[in-house]
Amino acid sequence: MARLSEKSLLAIAAVVDVALHARGQPVAAKALAERHGLPPRHLEPVLQALVHAGILKGVRGPRGGYELARERRRISVAEIVRIAEAASEDGRQAVPPVVTKVIAPAVAEAEASFETALAAITVDRLCQDAERSGLMEPAIGHDFNI
Repeated sequence: MARLSEKSLLAIAAVVDVALHARGQPVAAKALAERHGLPPRHLEPVLQALVHAGILKGVRGPRGGYELARERRRISVAEIVRIAEAASEDGRQAVPPVVTKVIAPAVAEAEASFETALAAITVDRLCQDAERSGLMEPAIGHDFNI
């Protein structure tokens, strides 16, 4: 069974958190980190990768933080995972030929099916599920800022 890395799960959680909490003002990285029980330095590289990819928008200043760069219904979990995993690829070690020629292609095929399933899940759906489960209050107004 395919398994998402902790970094991918954290990236998904961060985007959903921003989608639910950015109500007309950016969500501070410190507030995000506190809600998820993480040190801010652990979360910052993930947030920056999401900004560079156009998922989040960084807002500078004393009341700065992060907001969605586009509508949450237009952001898929698969896209977030691709960004998080690409950010994790730095510093990987060389692997044996059996991995690159045999195992990796077989796993890539399975991952393609998994990615197709993830692409069907939007941040909007996750936000609605969180609201229905009572974890978050329903968002009021727009779900992103321009």
